[in-house]
Amino acid sequence: MSSLDINLWVLGVTCFLTWFLSIPTKDTSWVDRIWSVVPAVYAWVWASGASFTDARLNAMAALITLWGARLTFNFARKGGYRPGGEDYRWEVLRKGMSPLQYQIFNIGFIVIAQNVILFLITTPMWALAQSGGSFDSVDAWLVVLFLVLLSIETIADQQQWNFHQFKKAEKAAGREVRPGFFTGGLFAFSRHPNFFAEVSQWWVVFLFSAVQVGITGYNWIGVVALTGLFIGSTRFTEQISASKYPEYAEYQKRVRSIIPWIPRGEAERKTASN
Repeated sequence: MSSLDINLWVLGVTCFLTWFLSIPTKDTSWVDRIWSVVPAVYAWVWASGASFTDARLNAMAALITLWGARLTFNFARKGGYRPGGEDYRWEVLRKGMSPLQYQIFNIGFIVIAQNVILFLITTPMWALAQSGGSFDSVDAWLVVLFLVLLSIETIADQQQWNFHQFKKAEKAAGREVRPGFFTGGLFAFSRHPNFFAEVSQWWVVFLFSAVQVGITGYNWIGVVALTGLFIGSTRFTEQISASKYPEYAEYQKRVRSIIPWIPRGEAERKTASN
């Protein structure tokens, strides 16, 4: 059985299980729970297709495993694996749909579309497995770039975690934190620096393939779909944040959504001073 055959079986099984488990639990976050795990499985299966003798594929699988381990840790400490740990956004959507509409959405988008994206973002490794070639200096620089982006995401998530722990402690003490969302650290330059780093890491995975074999018929589809998914998810998340926090609109005016940049007020002050 080829590595492609194995990974297609993994895709089919994960689609079935994430749908099946959502029925008795009435919890549609099962794809969220395997989000950081199954790409590493795909990656190592692709590497196994070359009998683990391809240094580039091995390096990519190791990087994807590091990405997955960090994301799993962050998801776990926020309670994502605990009973009742469903993503709050699914509940918002559920309230706006009939039970039948939501089940169609669950099967079509949450289960099938997202699992397919998780498979497709690793297919640059499949393209490389068919082409061969030795690990070179470009690959080394891409490894460094991936690790830099992984560090940025780690820092951003830790800063956000620290803020929410502080906010929880202040609430327990009867004090209110304003604004109720984090605007410091990396979040002073992007409203979602963790999202920026997350998606960028997968663009690096694509670049490993694009540099060696060019843009094939499929190696770009996953990362483009993932980027679109994050853009849509970010807009939906921000709609919820804006409805909860009156100050969020001002934050949106001042700080860019995803790609980090100098805050607008700060940029204007620097331009005026020059």
